[in-house]
Amino acid sequence: MLAVLIIASALWFGGGVLGIPRGLRAGLIAVMYVALVALHLVFPADHPLRLSTGGSAAPWLLLGGFAVLVVLYRQGLNTLRARANPEPETPATDSFSDSELNRYARHIVLREVGGAGQKALKNAKVLVVGAGGLGAPALQYLAAAGVGTIGVIDDDEVENANLQRQVIHKDAAIGTPKVFSAQAEMTAQNPHITVRPYHRRLTDEIAAELVADYDLVLDGTDNFDTRYRVNAACVAAGVPLISGALSQWEGQLSVFDPARGAPCYRCIFPKAPAAHLAPSCAEAGVIGPLPGVIGTMMALEAVKVITGAGSVLRGQMMIYDGLYGENRQIALTRREGCETCGG
Repeated sequence: MLAVLIIASALWFGGGVLGIPRGLRAGLIAVMYVALVALHLVFPADHPLRLSTGGSAAPWLLLGGFAVLVVLYRQGLNTLRARANPEPETPATDSFSDSELNRYARHIVLREVGGAGQKALKNAKVLVVGAGGLGAPALQYLAAAGVGTIGVIDDDEVENANLQRQVIHKDAAIGTPKVFSAQAEMTAQNPHITVRPYHRRLTDEIAAELVADYDLVLDGTDNFDTRYRVNAACVAAGVPLISGALSQWEGQLSVFDPARGAPCYRCIFPKAPAAHLAPSCAEAGVIGPLPGVIGTMMALEAVKVITGAGSVLRGQMMIYDGLYGENRQIALTRREGCETCGG
């Protein structure tokens, strides 16, 4: 009997030294125990194996019963401890994989962002209207920054003439809807995010419901009808709007957020200018890197809005002159009697 116990001890402790998993060691000992009990039940009383292992199954059955009681006692004790000291439940969206921690390390070490700010980015939902000149760099940097859910709405397809400035799209994507081209590039850059592509025009019928599903909206469109539509939906939903615009060598952006005291877009631009006063990029031209400058700044404002870092361009419009390298800001105030936000 002593020899059997020595063999079982050798399996348990020797296996531990060799790195054999606990479950496998316990299984081997259990197999040996079952074989031993079966030996006593099958072989005759005077069989040498029975005589050398105690002569009876009774002591082994008692030993097995005691071992079962010990295991049940430990499991019950662990259950009681878990109930007395429950671990706080952490939402899945608050956890980062090792890959994400390494990817966002330069954000996390920033005092103004840190782990809490990166979690806010991961949990944020941002809608980008337009996947063109301004939308392209904004989408790329929102994806790289780790914004968890990014929606992009645009009804256009990639054209050869877009590629001089809309850097998210590639030559092979010509003829592809811009939202799907952008989605492919964004998820290739960061597989930890979700991209929602909407290949359609933003109409009055869908604007309010779509915008209300997001925490923040970036408007990179090039026509006043859509800008007013996006602005109205954001005001109705209480969602901040980051708006950018381009013309030749100059760009501008602001954060319109009347829910937090800033003006809305229509406060500043109550009426669309005459067509000849605000020609499109196709008519007036635009230098290629300029959308990258303004679009990236829009993404930066989005990160600040989400994380609470720094000072956001609420009530301020930044104007950048790329031809002469000048940068200036002007103060904006709400307009009394504004048709959209009420002033």
